[in-house]
Amino acid sequence: MRRYKFLGDYRLRKVFQKDLLASISKPEMVVPIPVNKSTLLTRGFNQVTGLLGKLSYREILLTKQANKSISQSKKSRKERMKLEQPFLIDLKEISNISLNQNIVLVDDVYTTGTTIRLAAELLMDYGFKNVRGLTLAR
Repeated sequence: MRRYKFLGDYRLRKVFQKDLLASISKPEMVVPIPVNKSTLLTRGFNQVTGLLGKLSYREILLTKQANKSISQSKKSRKERMKLEQPFLIDLKEISNISLNQNIVLVDDVYTTGTTIRLAAELLMDYGFKNVRGLTLAR
């Protein structure tokens, strides 16, 4: 995972794709956890969307740009647990989506669960009824 995510060995995404994609049901709308712009510029790719390959997904979450001070991977467990809502809903992307849609939030690594939990809370607060999380590794 380190080679893929932090060293940019983008080819490794194909090693993980089959198992990850097998865990997604057809009627679910796939929503990847976004990375902020500075991370995207540094890495050159979003490691989550890379794992999804050609699978259709909707980028309905955005990151708050003020949330780019310290990478999640460099935070302690205690710091991660105190994370404030880092996401916003992209109202343009979400305007024609039924609130009854089943959503699966996809992330690469589950450490404390805070990222998935906050993203799910935001979507449920917006009115979505069925939101679940799926991560490649824990």
